[in-house]
Amino acid sequence: MTTIAVGCSVPARTAGLDEVGRALRSMADAGLDHVITGDHVSFRGGRGMDGLILAALYAALEPRLTAYLAVYLLPLRHPATVARQLVTLAEAAPGRLVFGVGVGGEDRHEVEICGVDPATRGRRMDESLEVLRALLTGEPVTFRGEQIQVEAAQIVPPPPVPIPIVVGGRSNAAVRRAGRFGEGWLGIWCSTRRFAEAVSLAAEEATRAGRGDVAWQHGMQVWCGIGATREQAREQVSAAMEQVHRLPFASFERYVPCGTPADVAEMLRGYVEVGCRSFNLLPCAADPAEAIEGAGEICRLLN
Repeated sequence: MTTIAVGCSVPARTAGLDEVGRALRSMADAGLDHVITGDHVSFRGGRGMDGLILAALYAALEPRLTAYLAVYLLPLRHPATVARQLVTLAEAAPGRLVFGVGVGGEDRHEVEICGVDPATRGRRMDESLEVLRALLTGEPVTFRGEQIQVEAAQIVPPPPVPIPIVVGGRSNAAVRRAGRFGEGWLGIWCSTRRFAEAVSLAAEEATRAGRGDVAWQHGMQVWCGIGATREQAREQVSAAMEQVHRLPFASFERYVPCGTPADVAEMLRGYVEVGCRSFNLLPCAADPAEAIEGAGEICRLLN
């Protein structure tokens, strides 16, 4: 039987090392595999968090959990400095990091203040991933691209355990990027039909790139509402999503499972059937403990 990895985010309003540590211990006790961290420099008025700093913090606070970045805005940084950060973290917590990347773009100003032209994000991501993967081998790298140039760059030692790279994004360009450079595609707000198409497209692109067999780790990022009834669960998740995305919940509702953990797991099984091997849950419930317990129950039901 295929094992399905399930993780969740630290519940909203969890603050301070003690509180975060308790939340992470609760996740591990609930049987979850990983903790998710996002990444933003200055999102919609200055909000955000540094994904790699949070990943290091989470890895230190709870050694039973893998830290899953979903997603790190790689085009806003230089790949050489990111490679050093990844290797440093991988040495401290070998095998406990999944590096999800994305181009961002919901807030163009966030991209601009980092000195990056939003129109170049895709090309910059492609070049950054090519350089980053090469640097993570520990070998010297010379690369002269349109966006990124390095001369005899080297980051040693390489990670003691290879770091899986997963590429997020809803477009075909993002899926192809996953096929060329990643170990998987991370979907969000998509149907099972679209997920199956992406799995095939990524495999085709990997074959064209001459990558051979890839140990795919395709995943889904899923907002979900957890409660005794669908109505209670919907109320929790709709309020949270509208606050974050500033769009009506109706824009997302068909992709957002709501109800008991069994209800949520039942919807997610369709993605497993078409190749999803990992779920990043953003659970919303009446209180943080219920959200974590619900995520743990979803994990048990899917396995």
